[in-house]
Amino acid sequence: MQKTARSTLAAAGTLAIVLGGFVITPNIVSAAEASAVEEGKRIAFHRAKGNCLSCHKIAGGSQPGNIGPALVNMKARFADKAKLRAQIYDATASNPNTIMPPFGKHKILSKSELDKVVEFIYTL
Repeated sequence: MQKTARSTLAAAGTLAIVLGGFVITPNIVSAAEASAVEEGKRIAFHRAKGNCLSCHKIAGGSQPGNIGPALVNMKARFADKAKLRAQIYDATASNPNTIMPPFGKHKILSKSELDKVVEFIYTL
């Protein structure tokens, strides 16, 4: 082994010790997660289901409404995905005067559909 190869390995070993065993992996989205996002988009854009476009501007959607806020930067607006889910499930819980339908509470969307819509909206 050459001297540079040994020093590279030594440096890598030192880095591993410094990191304390943390494993750094790239941000990989599984096929199931990608499928849930795509299905959530389909539900959100469907005029008889989520119908999010009737009130919100969403990238990739056509003929959006302007009653609700544009759905952008959602991870910054809802750092906790559970809060986004609660908002979609029943927006009246946090704002009794909202006109947003309580999609979960009134069973407009099933639990599975609601979860997929949340996955999609959270990517915006």
